[in-house]
Amino acid sequence: MDTLSRRKFLKLTSGAAAVGVASNFLSLDQIAQAAIDRPLAAGTPILVVVTLYGGNDGLNTVIPYKDPVYFSSRPDISYKAETMLPLDAELALNPNMAGIKGLWDQKKVAIIRGVGYPKPDHSHFSSMAKWQTASPERHISSGWLGRWLDSQPEDPMVAISLGSVLPPMLAGSKISGSALPLGGLVIPKGALATQCIQLSKAARTDSKLMAAAATSMRNLFNVSTNIQPILKMPAPVATDLPTVNGGNAGGDSNLSQQLDVVAKLISAGSPTKVWSVSLGGFDTHANEANAQAELLGVVSVSLTRFMSQLKSTSRSNDVTIMIYSEFGRRVKGNASQGTDHGTAGPMFLIGEKIKGGFYGDQPSLSKLIDGDLAVTTDFRDVYATVLESVLQSPAEQTLGKWAGRTDFLTKV
Repeated sequence: MDTLSRRKFLKLTSGAAAVGVASNFLSLDQIAQAAIDRPLAAGTPILVVVTLYGGNDGLNTVIPYKDPVYFSSRPDISYKAETMLPLDAELALNPNMAGIKGLWDQKKVAIIRGVGYPKPDHSHFSSMAKWQTASPERHISSGWLGRWLDSQPEDPMVAISLGSVLPPMLAGSKISGSALPLGGLVIPKGALATQCIQLSKAARTDSKLMAAAATSMRNLFNVSTNIQPILKMPAPVATDLPTVNGGNAGGDSNLSQQLDVVAKLISAGSPTKVWSVSLGGFDTHANEANAQAELLGVVSVSLTRFMSQLKSTSRSNDVTIMIYSEFGRRVKGNASQGTDHGTAGPMFLIGEKIKGGFYGDQPSLSKLIDGDLAVTTDFRDVYATVLESVLQSPAEQTLGKWAGRTDFLTKV
């Protein structure tokens, strides 16, 4: 057996440590054990961030169905008015979003219109970096929720992303969130495990990078064998959805799998204040009407199911869901029955404490900027409100002296 040295240990673990000072991979066992040992206090607000990767077409999500410019600009990918789900006299939801329409009717959905940032960038990478760092004007290496984590006591359970890669928004300068691979985490066993555990112990002679690597490895091995009953428990039951063939109606998707795990761990009392989940595929350059509608149906069904699952727990009033994408699409359809990268789009906030309705101005289809929708709401207005009203932290430590706010939450 090749004996591990501290230098070799660093090489094996520094990849994870370099992502952030305290970037961790977690197992379900660790989170479930934390739920037993130190459950989240009753009434603590919880934020669930849903990222729609690829640039969701806002005009075919929240549709200006009374505006003739909408139909003339995209004759191949516009929906028939009679199939849409009207929200008011001017705007309607995509036909596949019946679940979210039901939540809207219950005043549990806020739609913030025309959201973006100054001097929009049509690049996926650049635009997502601006959204996740909340720094449109200059490049910085920390995420907006990572900077919030920097102000919190160090705890790998505070912010967790479902998936094998930690999103940049959870990377702080000193502390980062944790990743929970959906397929589970395989850790060393036997003699190799014994060596890793020994080397992960803190030593006064460690460099900062070595100490960070050791911390990450200690977290990986913090696994208990006494919490299998919690892990084997089913996700909370969606009691107000119809049951078909022994399960709740709505089908399954990677997003619903992620949210099932989140619902289970929220119900169990995981000491987690921020969860991150995601769905890709929204870069609809071709065949958009079918492809996007299917994806929006997944979003709608998954979130409706999740909201229903929370009703059977004691945490339903604590959860706020925020849904965003890196940009909208061009107003005019392209030659492939799709749309190209655009600018502004809608954000959704969903929860029991949401003041349902529209916020921000609807961008005009007749007053475009180089063919794109005008940005009428800066995303930092939403972030600042989330930080202060959901996470109950000063926005200034994350966003500086940003003044904008969006009043989409009920007063306690």
